Amino acid sequence: MAEEKNEMIDETKEVETPVIPDIPEAPASSNVKQMGDGVPHWYVVHTYSGYENKVKTDIEKTIENRRLQNQMFDVMVPMQDVTEIRNGVRKVVQKKLFPGYVLVHMIKNDVTWYVVRNTRGVTGFVGPGSEPVPLTEEEMRKLGVRTENTEIDVELGDSIQVTSGAWEGTVGKVKAINQTKQAITIEIDIFGRSTDVEIDLSDIAKL
Repeated sequence: MAEEKNEMIDETKEVETPVIPDIPEAPASSNVKQMGDGVPHWYVVHTYSGYENKVKTDIEKTIENRRLQNQMFDVMVPMQDVTEIRNGVRKVVQKKLFPGYVLVHMIKNDVTWYVVRNTRGVTGFVGPGSEPVPLTEEEMRKLGVRTENTEIDVELGDSIQVTSGAWEGTVGKVKAINQTKQAITIEIDIFGRSTDVEIDLSDIAKL
């Protein structure tokens, strides 16, 4: 798997747009058949080059539409900062760390496997015979994915303050707690409209 993940694709080359077949309707999420140990893991998904962000967006939409938040938790396109010098100007830009790959944090079962495998632009999971193989903790750390859990004494309805990040200083009440994603949801006011915002547990303090 390491050999596959280290494969780099020159994003500057023109890539012929692949013909992607229509995707059949996914099976119902009732009577889910477990395919793994029932524990969330990060899996590597191979995509057509240039389709990484679209695959990420489409999987996230499917999670929301089919209410699979308790089975599929996060989708990530690993990025890295790269310094470029053009016309004598130095600029830091973000580029894909592994072009052609997307990471999915999920519980492996027949529904989650089907959702990912049949997303337009996905060619398969990384693993023997396209059998999903979870990333090890060491591999996750190298990708910057946090593996340790943050324990904090908060409950639904508690008031918290955001201590860092884009919403630093914001005060709100806890509407939802997602221990798997290590995040909470609070309601804040944006331009006079109430909006739910997800905040990392490491970025909050209980009031």
